[in-house]
Amino acid sequence: KQWYQRRVRGQIGWRREGIKYRRNELFLDVLENVNLLMNAQGKVLSAHVSGRVVMRSYLSGMPECKFGMNDKIITDNKDKENNSATDVVAKKKNAGIAIDDCTFHQCVKLSKFETERSISFIPPDGEFELMRYRTTKDISFPFRIIPLVREIGKTKMEIKVVLKSNYRPALLGQKIEVKIPTPQTTAGVNLFCNKGRSKYKSSDNAVVWRIKRMAGLKEAQLTAEIELLPSTENRKWQRPPISMNFEVAYAPSGLKVRYLKVFEPKLGYSDQQTTKFIRYIGRAGLYEVRV
Repeated sequence: KQWYQRRVRGQIGWRREGIKYRRNELFLDVLENVNLLMNAQGKVLSAHVSGRVVMRSYLSGMPECKFGMNDKIITDNKDKENNSATDVVAKKKNAGIAIDDCTFHQCVKLSKFETERSISFIPPDGEFELMRYRTTKDISFPFRIIPLVREIGKTKMEIKVVLKSNYRPALLGQKIEVKIPTPQTTAGVNLFCNKGRSKYKSSDNAVVWRIKRMAGLKEAQLTAEIELLPSTENRKWQRPPISMNFEVAYAPSGLKVRYLKVFEPKLGYSDQQTTKFIRYIGRAGLYEVRV
């Protein structure tokens, strides 16, 4: 009976009526994890981006929002109850991105998404996840790692790592950490790097290289001179991959917000009177390069 009354009155389960704010604000974050496995020659073996659009809504009344991306999506959605859009085919046009699959919050009107290619919704109050998506094509990898390993006899080894930033010069990469594995027979390491700080962590059998900030289209280099303990075993070092963490202020998938509009006719405030903030954050997922 209560469910029936809510439907008759036009109430929405994820948002209560009578919400009021002195300032109407809308925050949208595009959060992406880029995953990469590359061989030592620079060939991509596997890659994908897992993305989320997270919003914080501080809007009065019962506003309707419209959100558009730089894509051309054709979807045959067969699962409207779960609000998931599967088997999505995206045609690249005007730098549009190809989305392999996406899932929406229950507030999204899927009929409008299918017909108008826009995401229309009445947002919950506060923070919520508007959508999740995955893409595997045309990924912009923020960093390229170029490793070079040179074995000098049985008791010495030299590892050189060149790190290149591939994004625009105006952008900054932050919280950069490169983890370079070393053999288990490592007795000592001499380190030289032209940017950031590096140290050998014997507990992890790895060199950890940290750089606070790095501008786009720059290059940094590290050299590790490794002393090895004599070993009677003839087992060859398996060369685990170099891994990396970072944060960049753009979406590696290429996703861009084309528009974000707010409509609230009852209370009379317009889209222009709403303060909107849009932010892009790309982070490393499992980002590895074989040595």
